[in-house]
Amino acid sequence: MSIIKSFSVGAGDMFYIEHNSDNFTTIDCNYVDEESRDAIFSEIKGRASKKGVTRFISTHPDEDHIKGISDFCEQVGIINFYVVKNEATKSEETESFKKYCELRDDSKTAYYVYKGCQRRWMNLSNEERGCAGINFLWPDTSNQEFQDALTDAKEGTAFNNISPIFTYHMSNGVKAMWMGDMEHDFLEKIKSSVSWPEIDILFAPHHGRDSGKVSSDVLKKLNPKIIVIGEAPSKNLNYYSGYNTITQNSAEDITFVCGDSRVHVYVNNFNYNVEFLEDDKAYDVSRGHYIGSFTPKGAL
Repeated sequence: MSIIKSFSVGAGDMFYIEHNSDNFTTIDCNYVDEESRDAIFSEIKGRASKKGVTRFISTHPDEDHIKGISDFCEQVGIINFYVVKNEATKSEETESFKKYCELRDDSKTAYYVYKGCQRRWMNLSNEERGCAGINFLWPDTSNQEFQDALTDAKEGTAFNNISPIFTYHMSNGVKAMWMGDMEHDFLEKIKSSVSWPEIDILFAPHHGRDSGKVSSDVLKKLNPKIIVIGEAPSKNLNYYSGYNTITQNSAEDITFVCGDSRVHVYVNNFNYNVEFLEDDKAYDVSRGHYIGSFTPKGAL
């Protein structure tokens, strides 16, 4: 069993994966207030402490993806910092951005991710432990569009399009995809350079904004069972008509409990429901409000 959790943190992102191996992964960092920060960090610390390998994947250095990363380091700790190699600068540096740069530029902590990269226990197993099932489909560091995005980040003008594309795949089970805050126009330019697998869960890029919309031809290849739409203002969201969606603005925290044959879905809003999931009666108040289950494609 593994757990994927998407925290409700306002107009930002924060996730974790409690793997079905000796791995734990946090993706991005954000919080609404100090109370929510302490609760999130405490939960992650408790779950991560049970695993032998922990990693932090940072998609890009916008504040709504790195807010509180200094506190995270103090309360939870970051040993392995996965990041696209970049030289991003900002004219006004927050404490979080300074910490991001420190982690990014530390040769002992940083691991630079790119299309097809392989690393022990990220996607390579050995006799000591199984892998995390994380694979990076982007960036292609030789791609001119990506190099232009790196230049924009170095000049401090834009950061969204240095976001990586990566999946978590549980063997014979769920497959989920993240794209950070990649923008629609950029995705259109590079989509032919990405091998798009079929997936179960897509965390919509740019918090589900229309500016980050995944085009219909890419969606057709991905064929997601569920698209999670983030917490951007409602007027800016694309609701991906024709696809099954969970909207975090309404659902609040979302937890996917992933077994070999079924995935059970829980949310923090006990008044939120959907019609497209099946009822396995997998009630568990400790995880939240159960809204249904589905069979991942890997189990079919």
